[in-house]
Amino acid sequence: MMTSDQTWLLLVVSLPTNSATARMRIWRALKALGCGALRDGAYLLPNRDASRRQLGDLADETVREGGSAWLLTVQAQSDGDSEAYRALFDLTNEYAAFAAALLAARRTLARLTPPEINRALRKLRRDYEALVAIDYFPAEASAQGEAAWMDFVNVAQTLVSPGEPQSVDLEVPRRAPLDYQGRTWATRRRLWVDRVASAWLIRRFIDREARFLWLETPTDCPPEALGFDFDHAAFTHIGDRVTFEVLLASFGLEREQGLVRLGAMVHALDVGGGFVAEASGFEAMLAGARQRCPDDDQLLAEMSVVLDSLLAHFSNEPSGIVDKPAGDKIEPE
Repeated sequence: MMTSDQTWLLLVVSLPTNSATARMRIWRALKALGCGALRDGAYLLPNRDASRRQLGDLADETVREGGSAWLLTVQAQSDGDSEAYRALFDLTNEYAAFAAALLAARRTLARLTPPEINRALRKLRRDYEALVAIDYFPAEASAQGEAAWMDFVNVAQTLVSPGEPQSVDLEVPRRAPLDYQGRTWATRRRLWVDRVASAWLIRRFIDREARFLWLETPTDCPPEALGFDFDHAAFTHIGDRVTFEVLLASFGLEREQGLVRLGAMVHALDVGGGFVAEASGFEAMLAGARQRCPDDDQLLAEMSVVLDSLLAHFSNEPSGIVDKPAGDKIEPE
């Protein structure tokens, strides 16, 4: 039931008529935040810390541009008013438009090359994340939008990455690192998120003398090699964990905050679920490195520097993981 005790942030701004460029810039920023417009120059958001900071920055910018701005905390006077305010943030039409865009894109997938599929997916993922970011009151349209998005991702993943492992419902066995030294590890060639991160984790924290084989197909895996991130491998998806997270659990590395947060990033990019701000940047760097590096050994060496830096970042920063769907399960060719 609606209650009138919800508080809101109200930004009232006014800019000189000759500040057309500043006016447009601030209006676009307000739109990107998903503000509800009460009237021209009066914008509403739910009272949340992040929103207060963002609106405060826009108020400061308005003043710098020669205008005036007031940022107020207001409260609805009745349940009816509260419901009317919340209605300003109804994204039913926006989710419907996004679902239509997914449907149109899906009709073309079979005719696209893997790089083209991934470009389309990255654009649509940006659109989806922008929509989720302003979904202040998730409702039925939100659930339908998430279902449509995950269905699209699954279809695209089937076309681009048929070798991606299927999760198995087992307990993660604990392993002793001393039993896994100087071993040969094998995974599918043309490394992508989970595989490159897992290979880095193996060499950095589990088996510093690890040797890697990059397989054309999982059936090429020698019996003496430790396979990872493919069906029936020694280390693969278990339950809701991706291979990187399974390795963390197997070797008792889950107490390391930085590694756990790296695992959340890998999870978001590999199978979706959860939002990690650094995920898109990591994916872009990996995609660029794949284009430049002639083989997977060089790719692993280059991305190991990136993962080392991300580990340092995650180990010394407060958690940036929020419970919002994001990411995709796509592996470019």
